[in-house]
Amino acid sequence: MPRIIVTTDPSQLPDDAPVLLDERVHSVHLSSGHAAAQLVERLAWAISDAEDAESARAARTRRAVRPARQRPPRSLPRTRRGRVASRV
Repeated sequence: MPRIIVTTDPSQLPDDAPVLLDERVHSVHLSSGHAAAQLVERLAWAISDAEDAESARAARTRRAVRPARQRPPRSLPRTRRGRVASRV
């Protein structure tokens, strides 16, 4: 049986990627302008929702992978006479 399935891109999301539309379709869904328009409207909503889900995931990934702030390198401790102590 023919189906329309809209999901997010599996290369960008884990295996449990959300399915935003899973609908059996028949020729009757295209038999009139009204029926076809309804099918296209449902498809458009699902595509928009999939794009939103991918954008939200990308934003979460960018925030999680943000590099840590770099601290300046520590200087070697100085001895009482002002010389740099060697690390051994």
